[in-house]
Amino acid sequence: MPAQTTNLFLLEDLEDVGRTSELAESDLDALHAVADWIKTFVVKPHKDLGRAGTVCPFVPGSLERKTLWLAPEQIADRDVPEVVELMSGYKRLLLDTRPTEGDDVIDNVIVVVFSDLSADRARGVFDDVLQHLAVPSYVEDGIVFGPFYEGHEGTAIYNSSFRPFQSPVPFLFVRHGVTSDWKFFLDDEEWLNLWARRFGESAVHALAEELRRLPWRVGRD
Repeated sequence: MPAQTTNLFLLEDLEDVGRTSELAESDLDALHAVADWIKTFVVKPHKDLGRAGTVCPFVPGSLERKTLWLAPEQIADRDVPEVVELMSGYKRLLLDTRPTEGDDVIDNVIVVVFSDLSADRARGVFDDVLQHLAVPSYVEDGIVFGPFYEGHEGTAIYNSSFRPFQSPVPFLFVRHGVTSDWKFFLDDEEWLNLWARRFGESAVHALAEELRRLPWRVGRD
């Protein structure tokens, strides 16, 4: 089943009964839970983050430009190929969303919220789906998928004790890759190579800029 533009909701749309009247109660509750989590956690600083700024540095800009959408989906009766097809539809939808190029394109984000997927099943489902989608989507279109769910063991880049990927309802975000993604790929040779091929010269400059901030020359003798 392809993704539908009518299925996309800005956070403020959730307060508009006219926009949400056709949604199942479980879908609306799931969207509200994720929206509240974004507003109270994702766009706020956190003492355990390990750096200054908000938990996600990009989401505030997306909210300001009204280019972050939530989409409810139910997948309990779908197998992995069907969910792959579903997420491919959201990828195509994102690629067709204006702006389609330029600096502001990185603010376009679709958060696909799975209202009937339990947290204990989310990891297995997401792993299976991304095994089919993640690499080709990045290589061909520069699109990144990010899994979030309660119990996610992923940690913050600057604090290995902080786990920011634990959302109240399982979801996959769909966004454009950015140069700074190398920080997530640093310990994964395959993904680091894919990133380097995609960003080329700008990738070298990004790493050089980071090295200039670090005392990597100290203690080498």
